[in-house]
Amino acid sequence: MPTRRHFLGASAAALALPSVAKAAADRVLTFIPQSDLSVIDPIWSTAYIARNHGYLVFDTLFGMDAQYRIQPQMVGAVKVEDNGRRWDLILRDGLLFHDGEKVMARDCVASIRRWAARDALGAVLLKTTDELSAPDDRTIRFRLKKPFPRLPYALGKTSTPMCAMMPERFANFDPFKQLKELVGSGPFRFKADERVSGSRAVYEKFAGYVPRPDGTPGWTAGPKIVHFDRVEWNIIPDEGTAAGALQAGEIDWWEIPTDDLRPVLLKAGHIRVETKDPTGVMGFLKMNCLQPPFDNPATRRALLGAFKQEDFVTAIAGTDPSMWRSRVGVFCPGTDLATDAGLEVMTSPRNMEKVKEALSRGGYDGQTVAMLVATDTPYRKAMGDVGVDAMQQAGMKVDYQAVDWGTAIARRESKAPVDKGGWSGLFTTLSGLDLQVPSGHAFRTSGETGWFGWCSSPRIEELRGQWLDAEDLPSQKRIAEDIQRQWWIDVPHIPIGQWFQPTAWRDSMDGMVDGFPVFWGVKRA
Repeated sequence: MPTRRHFLGASAAALALPSVAKAAADRVLTFIPQSDLSVIDPIWSTAYIARNHGYLVFDTLFGMDAQYRIQPQMVGAVKVEDNGRRWDLILRDGLLFHDGEKVMARDCVASIRRWAARDALGAVLLKTTDELSAPDDRTIRFRLKKPFPRLPYALGKTSTPMCAMMPERFANFDPFKQLKELVGSGPFRFKADERVSGSRAVYEKFAGYVPRPDGTPGWTAGPKIVHFDRVEWNIIPDEGTAAGALQAGEIDWWEIPTDDLRPVLLKAGHIRVETKDPTGVMGFLKMNCLQPPFDNPATRRALLGAFKQEDFVTAIAGTDPSMWRSRVGVFCPGTDLATDAGLEVMTSPRNMEKVKEALSRGGYDGQTVAMLVATDTPYRKAMGDVGVDAMQQAGMKVDYQAVDWGTAIARRESKAPVDKGGWSGLFTTLSGLDLQVPSGHAFRTSGETGWFGWCSSPRIEELRGQWLDAEDLPSQKRIAEDIQRQWWIDVPHIPIGQWFQPTAWRDSMDGMVDGFPVFWGVKRA
C-alpha cells in the first residue's frame, strides 16, 4: 500500500506554492513554521508562533544571548542611581519605525505599559514602579519603590509575551484586544497585504533598520544583520508535502520536521537536521487543585512516585538518549537555576504498592479522575497514555477523556466539579525557556488568580518574591533550590521530562543561531 513516503517525490514536483517562483531567487528565504500564524499581535498572544513572528517585526529594549544573559538591544546606555531605585534607559541612535518615524522614549513607555498588562513579570515590575516616564526623547525612566534587579531581564526575556516596542498610538490600544495593524522597528516589515490565512505570511527587509554596532549575534542579542530581501512563511500542514518541498529545494527551512520523516530527510544528503534550541520542550501534569481528588496536596504528593520520566520521554521522542532528558526537576536543565534539590522523589525506584498506600493515607478513596487527553497531537497523546496508565496502576479511577487540543484549552478554564463538566488533570508542555526562571506564569501559585490548575502556595509565592529581589546568581540559585524543595510539598505540577525538537534546513543555508527561529544572520552558504 502506498505511504506518504512514496509520494514525497511526486508531491514535491506537484507543489504549487505561491512563493515557488520567488524561492528560486537568492534573496528570498522560504520557511515552514510550526503552525499557521492565527494571531499577529505578540503582546496579546502567548503562542510561540506569535512570538517568533514578533521578533521579525518588532525590536526589544534588551535581548538574550546564547548564554541566557540579558544584553542591551535598543538601549544604548543604562544609568542606575539612588541605590537601584532609579533606572534611566537611553535609546541608541538610528532607531526608526517602519513608517519612517523616529523611535521615541514615549513610544517605549506606552509599549512597556501595554506589555505589562499581559505579562506576569511585567505586572510585578509596574507594581514596583512609582514612575515610568520619558523625560526626553531618548530616555526611559523608572523610579522604583524598591530595587528591582531583574528589570533588564523583564524587558528582554524571550518567554511570551514579548515586550515589543511599537509607536505610541498602537501601544495605547487596549492590551486585551488584538492589534490588526503592525508597525514595528525590527529588521523586517510585516506585509499584511500578502498574508493569506492558513497559507502564508510574508516579511520584507526594512532598509531603515540599523543593527547594533557591537556584541555577538546570539538568540535575540547582538547585531541583527539581515541577508535576505524577503522571508516567506509557507503553511504546509501535511508533513509529506513539507518534506517533499524541502527535498526539492522549494523550501529552505522547516521548523519542526516530524520524527518519522527525519531519517528520510537525512538520507537526502543535502539537508541538515539538528537541534538548535538547547532548552527543548518540557512536559508536565497540571492538576485541578480546586476539585477532588487533587485539591488535597497529599494526593498530589503521592502521585509523584507513580511517574517514571523515562517512560514519558521515550514514548514521545524515541529511545535515542540524545533526544531527551529524564531526571528533570522544575527548572530547565542546563540553565543557571537547574537543581537536583529533592529530586529523589522523581528518580527513586517506582513502587506502585507504596504509591497506593500513600494515596490511601492521603485520603484518596476512589474519586473519579477526569483526565483530558489531547489525542490530535502525537506527543500530547503519548503523555496522556503513559500518565493514565501509571495512575491506573496506582489504583486511581481514571476517566480517559479523548479531546482535541482546542477543546482541552477551553475546558481547562473550568473550575466546576468533575460531574459538572470539570476536569482533574491535563498533560501539557512549555518551552524550556519558560521554565528557566521562576517569574513566569507556570510558577505562579496564587490560587484562583494564577495559571490554570490554581495551586495555592504562599511559600512558593514568597520565594518567588525573594528571587526577584536577589542581586547575584548564588543567591538566586539558593532560592531556586528552596522553590524546588517546596514544589515537592505543594506540587503545582509534576514534571515528566524534557525532549528536543530538531529543525531541518538545506545545506545551502548557513548562519542559524541557537534558539527558536530568528531570521537575521541567516544567509546562503
